[in-house]
Amino acid sequence: MRSHMFSLVFLLFSVAQGLNLNPKCETRDRGSNLQVFHVYSPCSPFRPSKPLSWEEDVLQTQAKDQARLQYLSSLVARKSVVPIASGRQIVQSPTYIVRANVGTPPQTLLMAMDTSNDAAWIPCTGCTGCSSTVFDTAKSTTFQNLGCQAAQCKQVPNPSCDATGSSCMFNMTYGGSTIAANLSQDTITLATDSVPSYTFGCLQKTTGNSVPPQGLLGLGRGPLSLLSQTQDLYQSTFSYCLPNFRSLNFSGSLRLGPVGQPLKIKYTPLLKNPRRPSLYFVNLIGILVGSKVVDIPPSAIAFNATTGAGTIIDSGTVFTRLVDPAYVAVRDEFRRRVKVTNVTSLGGFDTCYNDPIVAPTITLMFAGMNVTLPQDNLLIHSTAGSITCLAMASAPANVNSVLNVIANMQQQNHRILFDVPNSRLGVARELCS
Repeated sequence: MRSHMFSLVFLLFSVAQGLNLNPKCETRDRGSNLQVFHVYSPCSPFRPSKPLSWEEDVLQTQAKDQARLQYLSSLVARKSVVPIASGRQIVQSPTYIVRANVGTPPQTLLMAMDTSNDAAWIPCTGCTGCSSTVFDTAKSTTFQNLGCQAAQCKQVPNPSCDATGSSCMFNMTYGGSTIAANLSQDTITLATDSVPSYTFGCLQKTTGNSVPPQGLLGLGRGPLSLLSQTQDLYQSTFSYCLPNFRSLNFSGSLRLGPVGQPLKIKYTPLLKNPRRPSLYFVNLIGILVGSKVVDIPPSAIAFNATTGAGTIIDSGTVFTRLVDPAYVAVRDEFRRRVKVTNVTSLGGFDTCYNDPIVAPTITLMFAGMNVTLPQDNLLIHSTAGSITCLAMASAPANVNSVLNVIANMQQQNHRILFDVPNSRLGVARELCS
């Protein structure tokens, strides 16, 4: 398996032109269920042409995570400028891609899913700084720009109008990038579900390299998100199951709407933070390492609507980050139970071993449910050597709003259900590899 196995990415795949794809890649999405694949699977047009070493891959993934943590914290703090880790440009894109058909007749785009953002953006014809794959607005008979009088124009950041008022425009920062877009509408189709007059930003200019190359589909809770625009169709409910990145099949799933969601599932309340209502906050109340509840100061994990502190579930961060007092308590107890004295480090991971280890389980204790993480969700292993690391790290301290982020490696082989109408998040074990 390729050394890039750590960048867990949803790929709702299509038959890409010029690629020699295997027959499994021709499987079509059905109903409101979409098959998902790792970004480096044989079905992906985004496979790297030159594999990195295991160590290089881990370090790059950590750097991207660091940038994303700073970006997420900026959303809570409402900062307009986000620092970029290591003083260099880092691709801070979400790590899941969904196949969407846009326009009439449909044009297929691989759009990044982001549970921490709202509005969709699509690179359009003539966009400066966009990738070579763009949506050709002239070829769609259902495309239209929205004017400044449209209600949606008040829901985008920094709206502005042209001289005639016939086009609503907006601009914003995203990670290390800026975007400028026209507010537009067209039909969007996910699997076999068609959504007419879907509102999105038609990208006209981008700077930096954080913007996903074929656009972004926001799964947050804001007024322009997929959930808000498809309430009648999906009742603001969706779930996904991330495959283990060691799986050769890489076949997870995204399930839109309440139909077919698991009946046996544990729930914890979803919390809403007025400083950033789009983020999915949950109430983390403690952490078990093995059978021991580690000593974490309550203030380190408490939800605080005033400051924006707390714990979120995020699809775009790879490795879970805990604020320093929580992480140190977990790490120290983990080391004590492993009982191997020769501890080394790799980049931002400070608990690595050159010898085989037997790791304890870690249990995340939420209000109303516990989620126990087995070794596959906790450890990363070198494919070339014998290095094993605890796949968690301390959250960056140089941000204004401290967040604990439960990331996608810790979510793999679980069904994660977002039930917004009932303000709850469900978790159930599911082997989706």
